Amino acid sequence: MNLIITILQDVNIDEKIKNAPDSSYGIGVVIGTLLPFVVLVGIAYAIYKYNKNKMNDN
Repeated sequence: MNLIITILQDVNIDEKIKNAPDSSYGIGVVIGTLLPFVVLVGIAYAIYKYNKNKMNDN
């Protein structure tokens, strides 16, 4: 799974931050890089919780 993520997202954060015009750009790069993963984890957890509650009701 990590290999797929690495291939799909070939982003060098250190290089982007080094070439950043100011410090707020670096913060934006970090948030923009991590935010998609946080959203996907949240969606996966919501689906898991929904299915778990659905099975307990039966």
